[in-house]
Amino acid sequence: MNSLQDKLKAFERLLIIMDELREQCPWDKKQTMETLRHLTIEETYELGDAILDNDLEEVKKELGDLILHIVFYARIGSETKDFDIADVLNGICEKLISRHPHIYGDIDVQDEEEVKQNWEKLKLKEGKKSVLEGVPKSLPALVKATRIQDKARGVGFDWEEPNQVWEKVEEELQEFKVEADKGDAKRTEEEYGDLLFSLINYARFKDIDPETALERTNKKFIKRFQYLEEEAGKAGKKLQDMTLAEMDEYWNKAKTL
Repeated sequence: MNSLQDKLKAFERLLIIMDELREQCPWDKKQTMETLRHLTIEETYELGDAILDNDLEEVKKELGDLILHIVFYARIGSETKDFDIADVLNGICEKLISRHPHIYGDIDVQDEEEVKQNWEKLKLKEGKKSVLEGVPKSLPALVKATRIQDKARGVGFDWEEPNQVWEKVEEELQEFKVEADKGDAKRTEEEYGDLLFSLINYARFKDIDPETALERTNKKFIKRFQYLEEEAGKAGKKLQDMTLAEMDEYWNKAKTL
């Protein structure tokens, strides 16, 4: 592993390159925070894919892309004299120190859960009116629901036992079925949302990340479906011309791989 000095030199090298690109490259010169935003989101998802695939070489590359974006935003901020990379780094350092009084102060904590509760209480002392203010509005709904529940738990608003949450899941499932059978589209959608929210809550109690779990299922489905397409092609068949029973034969084979 590299020494601290090597790490500092590497970061300095990136800062120098960023300055050169911003001053000399036509594309880099044109970029704004707004034009970079969607690219940053894309890079974040690419990092997420690499993590789920356990491709550490790709994780390293995607982390580099994200660090580049952070440096890019800081360079733009320095041009308007609003902030630079030192402000960004010092800002997060100060926040980490203030949010960890059990490390940098005289507060004692018993476990991880108590650390999370103190974190949310400290954020309220910093002037936030609601513990939910820190949940980005643009998060995907599944991730947002998880973060909302996490933050509510941080101040003690939570179920006591997993079985209580499961009872809620069953209750919401029944309410969803009632509305679905009635055919009221608006009420059915509302109850479906309640059902998903309660399932996410139960997953939290079982230490399951819903976004990760669903994405793994997505990847599994894609792998099996592509096997189905490939094997059907080898047999000279087109999916649209096959019966469901014929497709199921290939599907069941894919499940054994």
